Amino acid sequence: MAALFGSRVRRLRTAAGLTQAELGEKAYVVGSRITQVERASGARPTLELARALDRALGADELLVDLWHYVYREAFPDWSRAFIALSEKAVSIGQYAAHVVPGLLQTEDYARAVLSLDVMLIGEEQLEERVAARLGRQERLRSPGRPELWIVLDEAVLRRPVGGRAVMRRQLSRLLEAAEEPGTTVQVLPFDQGGHEAMGGSLTLLTLPDGTEAAYKEGADFGRLTEEPSDVRRYSEIYDRLRAAALPPLMSLDMIRSALEGNHGARVPSRSQQRRLAQQQLQQPGGWRLRRGGRRLPRQRPRP
Repeated sequence: MAALFGSRVRRLRTAAGLTQAELGEKAYVVGSRITQVERASGARPTLELARALDRALGADELLVDLWHYVYREAFPDWSRAFIALSEKAVSIGQYAAHVVPGLLQTEDYARAVLSLDVMLIGEEQLEERVAARLGRQERLRSPGRPELWIVLDEAVLRRPVGGRAVMRRQLSRLLEAAEEPGTTVQVLPFDQGGHEAMGGSLTLLTLPDGTEAAYKEGADFGRLTEEPSDVRRYSEIYDRLRAAALPPLMSLDMIRSALEGNHGARVPSRSQQRRLAQQQLQQPGGWRLRRGGRRLPRQRPRP
């Protein structure tokens, strides 16, 4: 796909009568970067570069559309089908067991996580995957962004991936994300003990037609299922995780505590959790807690 992208850029550039240096100037990159893109060498193009080339060549979004296929190649085969579905999802519910989900990762945190892959073959591939991961976050800034509900295991907050400075910026990003409309963040504390999703992360996707898919992922494997009975089972597991997790406001307090380096923060008792949860349900927007963050069609009044 990178070679196909490059050949399309070369064909459009030639038709426009531009040299590589001239196109680079229009796209705000050096001419040698255009050479790399056309030859499918070096790092794959970022979404920002694809947009700049599209504008410079008057490609009518052709290069932007093609880029999505290019960046999927940076991921393992078993995750590409999931990525394709997640790009269409109107609702994403996720339990993260070990690291912050990719949609909410900072660049430094993403680089630290992706660099741990034992199958990584070099710095160039690492940068491709970082660019691809950050490119996926564009959906959260688009008008048709999905509803996002994240349950983080407490281990995600306590493990300083990339070092303390990187982790602090990542925790700050989580707090910012939780303030965004359509995003809910909860923390599942250690004192809840074992549960059915231990050992990996779980993601539930709701598609525009109302169908759902579930994706179970470990360090070097992934399994996507669209079988209704399997999806229903995973959905029930996810609902139990949300019920066991701290309410959103208490979860944010726990994230702030981790940001301040207070590892001995006391987890609220279950009675306190229930009391705060009831208070949150009475506040504006409490319906999102009752309905699981899913977008439900608005009922029209009967004539």
